[in-house]
Amino acid sequence: MEMNHVLVVEDDKEIREGVEIYLRSQGYEVYQAADGVEGLEIIGREEIHLAIVDVMMPRMDGIQMTIKLREKYDFPVIFLSAKSEEVDKIMGLNMGADDYVTKPFTPMELLARVNSQMRRYRKFMEKLGGKEKAENVHTIGGLELNEDAVEVTVDGEPVKMTPTEYKILLLLMKNPGRVFSADEIYEWVWNERAVNTDTIMVHVRNIREKIEINPKEPKYLKVVWGVGYKIEKQA
Repeated sequence: MEMNHVLVVEDDKEIREGVEIYLRSQGYEVYQAADGVEGLEIIGREEIHLAIVDVMMPRMDGIQMTIKLREKYDFPVIFLSAKSEEVDKIMGLNMGADDYVTKPFTPMELLARVNSQMRRYRKFMEKLGGKEKAENVHTIGGLELNEDAVEVTVDGEPVKMTPTEYKILLLLMKNPGRVFSADEIYEWVWNERAVNTDTIMVHVRNIREKIEINPKEPKYLKVVWGVGYKIEKQA
């Protein structure tokens, strides 16, 4: 089945329709919602593979909507935010968004992000369906990542990860002890030149919250100041 269902949640009708026209011309099937409440209704009814969600909306904003949908769904979410919403961007990524685009944006820029997230999600779902077979279980102390099951556990307890968090952790766990710069991580995860590496810092913080007993004194995911990030080799 082709994964091409995109939901556009935006209270500005012109932006919403402009995005729909452009995405349809690229072969995507598009659903529209004017706010978070409508967005969640559509997600409950249709099979959605990616959502483009405006941060500032009446009734239910993009952040509240994303928190709700993350309770059940792991498809990628791209936030749209105005220039003045720096704080919202970081908050948004904390709340389970995978990427963001700042307004005003060009259709090409949005499409590049949609295509990139969709590629990664397809690969993620293929692995989940067991189409890629490899005996790949990476273990560092009590932290385990199973590539066959696309599953992360800490001391035997499953940890829910977004596709982006999973991919960053996989890169680091495959190379214990090696330090990766934010640029290297971005390029490996997104398959494109690094343009916005502050998202990496936020994803790393989120991963830490999930895998560390005390995120302020991490046992596994270490920062090497001025250089990058690594998964500590365990003795």
